[in-house]
Amino acid sequence: MAPRSLRRAAVAGVAAVALFGSAACGSGFDDDSGDSAQSGGPASLQILIGSSGDAETRAVQDAAAKWAAASGNSATVTPAQDLTQQLGQSLAGGTPPDVFYVDAARFADYASVGALEPYGDKISNPDDFYGSLRTTFTYDGKLYCAPKDFSTLALQINTELWTKAGLTDADVPTTWEQLTATARKIKAKGLVPLALGDTRDRIGAFLVQNGGWLVSPDGKQATADTPQNLAALQYVRTMLDDGLARYPKQLDAGWSGEAFGKGKAVLTIEGNWIKGALQNDFPNVKYKVVELPAGPKGKGTLSFTQCWGVAAKSRYKEQAIKFVEAMTAGDQQMAFAKAFGVMPSRQSVRDQYTSAFPADKPFIDGAEYAQGPVNAPKMDSVLGDLDTGLQGLTNGDPKAVLARFDANAKAALGG
Repeated sequence: MAPRSLRRAAVAGVAAVALFGSAACGSGFDDDSGDSAQSGGPASLQILIGSSGDAETRAVQDAAAKWAAASGNSATVTPAQDLTQQLGQSLAGGTPPDVFYVDAARFADYASVGALEPYGDKISNPDDFYGSLRTTFTYDGKLYCAPKDFSTLALQINTELWTKAGLTDADVPTTWEQLTATARKIKAKGLVPLALGDTRDRIGAFLVQNGGWLVSPDGKQATADTPQNLAALQYVRTMLDDGLARYPKQLDAGWSGEAFGKGKAVLTIEGNWIKGALQNDFPNVKYKVVELPAGPKGKGTLSFTQCWGVAAKSRYKEQAIKFVEAMTAGDQQMAFAKAFGVMPSRQSVRDQYTSAFPADKPFIDGAEYAQGPVNAPKMDSVLGDLDTGLQGLTNGDPKAVLARFDANAKAALGG
């Protein structure tokens, strides 16, 4: 099963055109219809989710039913077949669900056209959400929506192959230099050291570890073509050129977790979704998880997250916000974690989480230094072009890849 970040569907063309076209024509999503501010009486909330499977669907439906029974409202939870497409069409048509999952990679698109109610300051203790997650869902200085849960990248080690390569705990890499040295020892034993995903969603972690990133913190300036990012890509290219890392396609795998599960690499870099994937597809693989090696500028990883979006056109904004309040309470987040494996977005339940899932501590520790996705609208094609450049990194020019991104991004960001 491919990880959540690889399963993200692209915006359907018709839905995207309709969504952004309607905003451009001045029909703004924040125009209140006659009863959009309704707050009295029972609400009938429609909730649209992008579910990872039956376990998540059941858990959210059960939580919604519990909230509805306690509040006197009703709440219907619908798992989308294609969340991006269905949400885009409903927003463009003016009939959005009241509450819906918003992926971090889509957030700026929706916020920039007024599709989302900026309710973040109405949720209890918003500072309890990890800072990197709050930043991800902040647009024009406003926290728009409450982070639902999150994932980070860490390093997975196949312990049987590790031992076969003659390695011990002393060889677990904590820096780039140690990663290179350990990878060379593995290669010398005739094994592939590292299976590395060939997109920004994996390689981007190396940029962060060297103090770089693709855009400025406010998402308004392209910042890819820098010495820090160049050095990071040159390091990745050297790993690939020297046979110390391999892309999944070079290992006849659809993603690096599959290559790792098949024993085609000793190491991989994935998020905590790999746990469920390995349990389902490769239950006999024995492995452990450690934090990603630090780069020259320190530790760095990537975060993947969603928020609970509330439609600007919802008739029941007040009740919708109360629903989100209940879904993001610490005890409810722990219930979701136990039901379908996500990490709570509230720091206050961190110790509870690591007690319940000690093997996942490296993932949640990454929240302290994680970089979220590019937080800017209209960047889909720019980011897709970057991934194409990264996929051809071994035969390409890293500086040209970064310069091309900056040129494309500046055009998309309006100069």
